[in-house]
Amino acid sequence: MNERSLVQDLNDLHASYVTAINLAVADDDLQSADRLAGEYDTEAIRLIAEREGRTDMLPLVRRGGQPDTPLRRLVRKLSTGRAAA
Repeated sequence: MNERSLVQDLNDLHASYVTAINLAVADDDLQSADRLAGEYDTEAIRLIAEREGRTDMLPLVRRGGQPDTPLRRLVRKLSTGRAAA
């Protein structure tokens, strides 16, 4: 059986969003970079729910605003670097 693991798929998803975020930041489109970081969160959760057979829990409702995720930290870091340049 040559089925991809959930971890592999999540890694690929993450890599594609990192590339897209970097391109948005390079174009000085920080709003798109932030939007992409949020879309990644949603897409990753959807992928996990589908693989685990838990789509009944979607959509997840978050309290307290946007979570501080690695991609959101990347956007902040890249934004800070752009502002200093």
